Amino acid sequence: MNLTSRFGRTHRRRLLAAAAIVTAAGLALAGCSASGSGDDVKKLTLWISASAAQQKGFDQLAAAYKTKTGTSVDVVNIPYSGYSTKLHNAAQANALPDIADVPAIDPIWKNKIVDLSSIADDKANNINQSYVAKDSSGKALAIPSDVTSTGLFINKSLWEKAGVAFPTSAKDTWTWTDFVAAADKVREATGAKYSLVYDASPSRLRAMVYEMGGKYMQAGSDGKFSADSATKKAVDYFVGLNDDTTMPKSVWTSGADPSALFQSGQVAAYWSGVWQVSAFAESITSFDWASVPTPAQPVQAADVNAGGLMVGFQNSDAKGAAAKDFLTWMYEPAQYTKLAETNGYLPVETGLDVKYNFTSKAALDAFSLYNDEIALYEPVSGYFLQAQTGWALSGKALTTDPTVTELGKAINGQQTSEQALKNIVDGYNKQVGK
Repeated sequence: MNLTSRFGRTHRRRLLAAAAIVTAAGLALAGCSASGSGDDVKKLTLWISASAAQQKGFDQLAAAYKTKTGTSVDVVNIPYSGYSTKLHNAAQANALPDIADVPAIDPIWKNKIVDLSSIADDKANNINQSYVAKDSSGKALAIPSDVTSTGLFINKSLWEKAGVAFPTSAKDTWTWTDFVAAADKVREATGAKYSLVYDASPSRLRAMVYEMGGKYMQAGSDGKFSADSATKKAVDYFVGLNDDTTMPKSVWTSGADPSALFQSGQVAAYWSGVWQVSAFAESITSFDWASVPTPAQPVQAADVNAGGLMVGFQNSDAKGAAAKDFLTWMYEPAQYTKLAETNGYLPVETGLDVKYNFTSKAALDAFSLYNDEIALYEPVSGYFLQAQTGWALSGKALTTDPTVTELGKAINGQQTSEQALKNIVDGYNKQVGK
């Protein structure tokens, strides 16, 4: 299965999520259960933006739902570059679809969203609550179609050549200190150029900070952002790793491509995420690679986001009820497992036995590990996903995250990591603070 376009698109969604503001203000409740209250509706529309391979999962759902209920679901696949605009325009024209898998929730829909709390809270579904988009009262605005997560890759051939061991179980992981020491040994033993390359991304940095016990950028009760002591320690450690030996300075300071560096075979490890799995399964042929557990020092966490968000629209009482009926059925474990298998999703539901269709053993092992890890991650892993909802409820959005720019200056020696953090805090406070 070729999932490259899905994961590439998912990565772009994460970077652009703040630009498409999430909100829940003025939520219009569906007020109907999934017990057949939408049975008088015989046709629904479902908008997605996905590769042809991933449309297949929704097409299969639609066919099965028609057989079960007699209700047709017309799946419409829209190019990602125009998707948000099309949804926005549809809302203005009172022509929204009945259901959609969206990158984020636009404020213009705020009086049209169906409350999905009964689905999210149904214990039979085992939906991970850390990743459900909720308003301040706890009502579910949207449920991820799938999730994406930060993760760690190694050049397995180099590690085996060096005779350096690495963990393989999410329940028996290592610390950042142990991991970096091991990666340095691999570099020294094999003549590799670097021990580690690291995506220039606020998301990837958040994951490391969480794992070291920090909160990174979280507002206090007064609505002001600050950096706690664990965050300061973690960021200072990260800046120090960028010494052109353990890690190259060029990634965070001048835009060098970490994925290309890793795929060159001259790097022991790569801190990136699940969206790389499909690409690596096809593109890496000169060495063996593997996903390994994310470090815990002492917190087992990552930065987890939604690959897409499923929403229902209250186009009418009957249509809203019918949309909720479909989504209720879709998130039942039997149907949702099939969707995850067909589309290669990391599921938002825990405890599923998902049998992926990869031919690459490394890819199969990677997805198995990711699923095991996500079930163990602390709730802080979903903080940023939830934070965007809260900011939008206040009419705010983080349109420019200063993390990479400011830490790049620290890595270049233009300022201290302490000054970089101060500037990042100031940037957050200006955009989304009180």
